[in-house]
Amino acid sequence: MKKKVLDIVKISVRNLVEFIFREGDIDYSGQGSFDVDSMQQGSRLHRKIQKKMGSSYEAEVPLSIDHNLQSGKDAFILRVEGRADGILWEDFVSIDEIKCTYADLFSLEEPVFIHKAQAMCYAYMLAAEDDLNEIGIQITYCHMETERERRFHETFLFAELEAWFMDLLEKYSKWAMYEYQWKKRRNKSIKKLDFPFPYREGQRDLAVGVYRTLEREKKLYLEAPTGVGKTISTVFPALKAMGEGLTDRIFYLTAKTITRTVAEECFDLLSDKSLIIKPITLTSKEKSCVLDKMSCNPYDCPRAKGHYNRINDGLYDLLLHENRIDRDLIGNYAEKHMLCPYEMSLDAALFADAVICDYNYVFDPVVYLKRFFGFEKKTNYILLIDEAHNLVERGRDMYSAVLYKEDFLMIKRMINKILHETHDAAKKKEIGTFVKALESGNRYLLDLKRECDEFREIDSVAAFSFCIQRIIGEFELFFKNAPVLAERDTLFEFYFNLLHFSNISDTMDEKYVIYTDYNETGDFRIKLQCMDPSENLKRVLAKVRSAVFFSATLLPIKYYKEQLAGSDNDYAIYAPSSFPKENRKILIARDVSSKYSRRSEKEFQKITEYLLTFASARKGNYLFFFPSYSFMEQIHSLFAPLIDDAALLLQSRSMSEPEKEHFLNSFSEDAEKTHIGFCVMGGIFSEGIDLKNDRLIGAAIIGTGLPMVCNERELFRRYYENVKGQGFDYAYLYPGINKVLQSGGRVIRTSEDKGVVLLLDERFAFRSYYDLFPREWYPNVSVRSETLEQELKNFW
Repeated sequence: MKKKVLDIVKISVRNLVEFIFREGDIDYSGQGSFDVDSMQQGSRLHRKIQKKMGSSYEAEVPLSIDHNLQSGKDAFILRVEGRADGILWEDFVSIDEIKCTYADLFSLEEPVFIHKAQAMCYAYMLAAEDDLNEIGIQITYCHMETERERRFHETFLFAELEAWFMDLLEKYSKWAMYEYQWKKRRNKSIKKLDFPFPYREGQRDLAVGVYRTLEREKKLYLEAPTGVGKTISTVFPALKAMGEGLTDRIFYLTAKTITRTVAEECFDLLSDKSLIIKPITLTSKEKSCVLDKMSCNPYDCPRAKGHYNRINDGLYDLLLHENRIDRDLIGNYAEKHMLCPYEMSLDAALFADAVICDYNYVFDPVVYLKRFFGFEKKTNYILLIDEAHNLVERGRDMYSAVLYKEDFLMIKRMINKILHETHDAAKKKEIGTFVKALESGNRYLLDLKRECDEFREIDSVAAFSFCIQRIIGEFELFFKNAPVLAERDTLFEFYFNLLHFSNISDTMDEKYVIYTDYNETGDFRIKLQCMDPSENLKRVLAKVRSAVFFSATLLPIKYYKEQLAGSDNDYAIYAPSSFPKENRKILIARDVSSKYSRRSEKEFQKITEYLLTFASARKGNYLFFFPSYSFMEQIHSLFAPLIDDAALLLQSRSMSEPEKEHFLNSFSEDAEKTHIGFCVMGGIFSEGIDLKNDRLIGAAIIGTGLPMVCNERELFRRYYENVKGQGFDYAYLYPGINKVLQSGGRVIRTSEDKGVVLLLDERFAFRSYYDLFPREWYPNVSVRSETLEQELKNFW
């Protein structure tokens, strides 16, 4: 009789010990931290320590151990695995666990228990594998700034380690059993799951293409017009891949709240079709916090006090009783168990099958989910990246860093005030050293400021990075001994800005430019500008099985594939539109322009006449998209007196959520008169809104969407002219045309929709712009002011 092959449930050593042994308070008030491990800098020091340890030292050793668990008929293998930082193969074998930190090493009386527990796990695994009766552990701490080291040693008998490790597994066994039984139910439901709709034209091929991408561990860049069903066509094959054991977790990444809602609705739909799935939507810390003013420490927040003593009970309660987990549900369970809702949501994500969240939870080097992506080892996770065109600019922002000279002065004043209020001589000396470190950073920026009239590129920040390292070290010492300060939020914000700047300066390559300039209020700043995010994104993507980038406006595909870390071996698909061509009319006005050199009263009048003709052809709802607020306001002032039977709505520079909702709710299908929304291209109403059927019948797009000329934009133009010979295209044309396509995409949202897109700028007829149109914008018709009315009449 063939022996049954048992399923395997895996957990990393780090996740295991952190999950079981955590206790106490949430405390970001700065009472000393010994687990910074700062991105590339920490990795660099790890390697440096490992290299100097001699020939008897083996670095980065993978270790694992299997343990059989059974409950009734359910039996499986729990595999604990990880990578030991080092093994000392001497007469007496020892495990080395390396931790890098900015904290004071010599204030430690013993190693942090979590770090010791990791080393003990590896020691047990190695002793069991090599039949060792005795083994040592060594915890190596390294200071990030000084690179000084401190080590703690301890020796264990194998029997001691075995008893300790088995107790650890016993504490985790109910969680492992839960995970096994849940996945068994989930995968059974996935295998029975059918596509929930009749396939539209090309949709089945699209879903198959996504599955093959995931199966082959590739990346896919998908240009999919509205109506193709991008969400269901990517989620469904990803779930099928999960059912086949190709992935343990799906991350659905979005840039906006509205697309998060679409993803949630997709999982709800499939759950109604008998899918058993546990998706979670992550919400930012600021939106999750129950306090009027967010403060993550036990002095201000009663939920932070003892949070880690209660979290596992609350988490188990949530997992046993709920499947779809969102902000409101987390809020209810967090209140019931007196927990921080944000921290609870992150822990719940460890047990979720699908995580719906913003890009930054995966890609941002500051806030990424370290529990999933904080390891060098590749995972089998799948990334589904919605509205992926947004990730280019978001990526550049995430991997750039900026510091302001004025902040150094502000923090120096704060610390000076504390210095004058301190009477203890030792503390006074310590704080005085902190002030001097801040002064050195300020002086460096002052020298740069004297050399910068408006904008200046510089070659290196090596000397400044040394200043920053020193300040970070002094910050750690200060936080360890400081009382709880009213200014701590400001201090922490500056501290984390320093850390981010330091990390980025360590990772910078030839795809960065360093410059100094002044912001709108005249504050002097130094910026490490990421010009091309592909290498940074590639480092993250190397940790997952596969990624699907999809958008209705991923054109030109070569540009997005290049910027979003694509390779020649990755795939690209252009999905055909399933909507009838006769329902959409694309009109290009050839005798008008929004160019700066053409802006005049006469040109504004001509644009106004076009818009009046456009909106008068048929009663209904329209959106007019403009290149800027000032341009929009100028045309609005001319347009408003000329139309009597229409309601005009104007996008303001800062709209609250209720104001946005009121704006959109004004566009109803059965409106008694025409409603016209005046909006800004690239703004909140040009992307992610869904005005179906007769809620919108026309969009006029005034101008080509080109970004404003400024020093930073010109920096991009020069950079890409040098590396690609296409400076204007990369800096202006591609970002501009994307805003145009997004704005035009608001009109046709379903197969029943019928509408017109009017492009008001002669440049749209130029080949450089025209060739970037999506397939569904062909054929189109060129019009002049005197022929527009007839074209609209013929269409309607």
